[in-house]
Amino acid sequence: MESTLSLANVSRQTIVPLFSRLRTGRGQANPLAAYQELRKLGEVFPAPWGGYLVTSHRLCHQVLRDRSWRVPDLHWRLSQDDSARWSSPASRQMAASLPMLNPPDHTMTRKSLGNIFDRHSLARLRPFIEETADRLTDRFFEEAREGSADFCSLVADELPVITIGQWMGLPEADHELLRTLTHDQVHTQELFPSRSQLALSDSATAQLRQYFTNVIRERRSSPGEDPISSWLRAWDGIESDRARADAAVHSLALFMILAALETTSHVLSASVRLLVDRPHEWEWLRRHPEDVAGAVEETLRYDAPIHMISRVASMDCEVGGVLVREGEMVQLMTGAAHHDPKQYADPHVFDIRRAQAHLSFGGGIHYCLGNALARLEATALLNSLLKRDARLSISAPPRWEPRIAFRRMTSMQLALG
Repeated sequence: MESTLSLANVSRQTIVPLFSRLRTGRGQANPLAAYQELRKLGEVFPAPWGGYLVTSHRLCHQVLRDRSWRVPDLHWRLSQDDSARWSSPASRQMAASLPMLNPPDHTMTRKSLGNIFDRHSLARLRPFIEETADRLTDRFFEEAREGSADFCSLVADELPVITIGQWMGLPEADHELLRTLTHDQVHTQELFPSRSQLALSDSATAQLRQYFTNVIRERRSSPGEDPISSWLRAWDGIESDRARADAAVHSLALFMILAALETTSHVLSASVRLLVDRPHEWEWLRRHPEDVAGAVEETLRYDAPIHMISRVASMDCEVGGVLVREGEMVQLMTGAAHHDPKQYADPHVFDIRRAQAHLSFGGGIHYCLGNALARLEATALLNSLLKRDARLSISAPPRWEPRIAFRRMTSMQLALG
């Protein structure tokens, strides 16, 4: 079997400018044009930096569901030449987290978590989330009456950290620190972090490590019914070495914070941005609140919080007619796949009644554990906003982090009327 494509067909001069464009403010505000150009290059083609890019929904879905594909775990990272990128403290810490574990480590760690967000757990959390959403939107509208207010800082960044903090039993006074460290740490998960970004990520990782080391020490001395105490009990039954058990729980706690804050914040801000830009859809939801869940799902398709997912071949295999060697990485451009016209009719149209599945929560054994919680927070927020007899408009262009994989809107000024 031989690759049907080569870098002669898809040149560095073609691909690199597209990724550079995606990092700009204009590219972040509307990445769809760049994704369309990427899809024109083919379903799968070599990346100039090594490995392959996959752009079609069909192949992204295929790889995510195929258990023979692996995530880039610690063993893979340490085998790479770019030690500054893959062997940094932040990268090594991420390699110990659930999304970067392969079986059997993933199987054991996943089992230790239990059913953390089953329907009973969500039913207990729902009143708190709805009350918090109402409180935050009340504050937002109070500030907006003075002219305009930043929805990201007042609401979208707040609801996820308050929710996960309540669930994990973390002090409210620590929320700002956890939010800041999460935003800094995620740089290590980007496509090409700079040296300064890696240093920032390493520093944030060290501070998060110390924070959760202290939390675990406290839960050891005064266990409760919170998740961290529960994980400690589970790991004490798995691992006889207490230091190893504590390290496993530390990775779980850190993973929960990183997963819950960054991605959910984007879902909240993106859903409001897309609806405010489309007043007819907003008014439809006022009259048909039963469609709010559909609006959340369409947001997850149209502008997912993660636009690129990496997988590693465990053996020589074929992807869309292209040979991928064992150990080579494919980068699944799910942001492009979500606008694949072969999968979605009129994919560039934001249609809250579309009712089609998406790839925003991954697939297979790595399907996002917090998907139901993120959906609950987004639904509660939209319902809270729709209860108010007010029209919102974007009063200044939103600002974005210059990223490719993890989307983050840093500011969105909204005005009344």
